Amino acid sequence: MLYQYLSGENWRNIYIVGDLHGCRQLLNEQLVALGFDTQEDLLISVGDLIDRGPDSQACLALLNEPWFRCVRGNHEEMALNALASGSHKQWMFNGGDWFYELEGVPMMEAKHALNRCRDLPLILHLQLEDRIIVIAHADYPAAHYAWGAEVDETQIVWSRSRIERLQKGKGQTITGADAFYFGHTPLTEPLVAYNQYYIDTGAVYGNRLTLVKVQ
Repeated sequence: MLYQYLSGENWRNIYIVGDLHGCRQLLNEQLVALGFDTQEDLLISVGDLIDRGPDSQACLALLNEPWFRCVRGNHEEMALNALASGSHKQWMFNGGDWFYELEGVPMMEAKHALNRCRDLPLILHLQLEDRIIVIAHADYPAAHYAWGAEVDETQIVWSRSRIERLQKGKGQTITGADAFYFGHTPLTEPLVAYNQYYIDTGAVYGNRLTLVKVQ
């Protein structure tokens, strides 16, 4: 699925979280501190639930929660490619070794959860009362956003060209929506430029996990 539509009127508070990479305990602590209400609030992830951190399986379990939504990241993409093709080197090299240490029922459960990632959208369109927010893993690879527009799926989950331009002081607003939230590139602090928000602050490397309240 390329696009998924969400209406903010269905929730009280809405938060967007940066790349989790297996850091479920860090997430749980932040949600408690925020007073997150699983009956009324929504958490949206920019992808990369898995790999490198201590508990990829617990992060995958978030897919079962009615208060959670997620776009597919490049680590989910690598896992799916490994499972489909039998070529495991790229995924293992990038933190997928946790999966190969599993046996029996835990491995079957992890496979089932990873296969659910095939159904994750690449782009979430969040319609709030007064604005449109777009969430994708790495980039929205176009100058103008439009619901349902064809864009390069590989760039959505992998591209760093936009953030590299921004870091050099070059960039521009993406028209067609009010704000864009991305992860993918670990930073020490969130990067905000024009209407783009990069919120992967490298929690798995010992930095803080970034959550942003958008409603």
